Amino acid sequence: MFGLTFDKLLVIGVLAVFLLGPERLPGYASKLAQLVRSLRDMANGAKARMRDEMGPEFDEVEWQKLDPRQYDPRRIIRDALLDAPEAATKPVSGAMAPAAAAVSVGLPGGGPRPEPEPLAVGEVPPWDAEAT
Repeated sequence: MFGLTFDKLLVIGVLAVFLLGPERLPGYASKLAQLVRSLRDMANGAKARMRDEMGPEFDEVEWQKLDPRQYDPRRIIRDALLDAPEAATKPVSGAMAPAAAAVSVGLPGGGPRPEPEPLAVGEVPPWDAEAT
């Protein structure tokens, strides 16, 4: 519960006794108890309202899967990079194999990719200053 151990709660209690004094401590303790009760009632009311509005699907939802604390960004990225699309994993066979190998998905019209021309000795490769 918020990283509070019994030792820390005991220190907070002792500090409260010294700061508030024995006269005011029972009043503040009862106010704290009322606050905790009202917060619990509000949470239970919200849960009941969600159950009423969602119907039977509310009990079927796996709430632990939706907890953002369980997500590891490194694992999500690794899984996304390792998962190959279905088209890339299917082997190309038959008469379509040579044509399918020459077609580039990223080019407009799906035409074959042109062969790059090698640079001459001392020639500077093209550079797009706006792209970086």
